[in-house]
Amino acid sequence: MREQVERALEKVRPILKRDGGNVELIDVNDQGVVLVRLGGACKGCPGATMTVKVVIENLLVKEVPGVNQVLGV
Repeated sequence: MREQVERALEKVRPILKRDGGNVELIDVNDQGVVLVRLGGACKGCPGATMTVKVVIENLLVKEVPGVNQVLGV
């Protein structure tokens, strides 16, 4: 599942990089929880939680079977 998550994250990276940010995959566990870390301009941004939930989580849940939740760390 980790490889599928990495491939899906490649689809969202250009959006984040356009604004000076990035996303790093930290972990994927057996319960379908994905941990990511936002970097660059996204780190500490007031909209970071929204980016994780609305953009990244929606994409991963839709594209990677077994993903149930995405958490920012």
